Amino acid sequence: MSAKSNPRTAPAGEPRKRPRLSAVSATGRSEDSQFDRLVYERVRLGIMSALAVREELTFTELKALFDVSDGNLSAHARKLEEAKYLTCAKSFESRRPKTSYRLTTLGRNALNRYLDHVEAVIKATRRG
Repeated sequence: MSAKSNPRTAPAGEPRKRPRLSAVSATGRSEDSQFDRLVYERVRLGIMSALAVREELTFTELKALFDVSDGNLSAHARKLEEAKYLTCAKSFESRRPKTSYRLTTLGRNALNRYLDHVEAVIKATRRG
């Protein structure tokens, strides 16, 4: 199969174009949509999803949920915090440090947009 006939590859020197889907918003209007790459990553999506159903989770609870290293979880949580998708509160409990996370309104909205996009992809796939 040549590079021109395969949409996953581009001719040498040309950037590969990502297909964009048209999603239907809550208002019923079609709008151009693309995955939020910040939410898309497995651990970050997991963190946001877990915080969508629990008001607050600690670093230790999240680490156990996703079976990741301290550094890995910390890096993902920091990216979400920098995007203002979650807040981080540090305190001490019985002389031990405790880090707690909460999903912000901006984070909840980003997660809902992502989930709407995934639902649109599923619906489009089932129709096809």
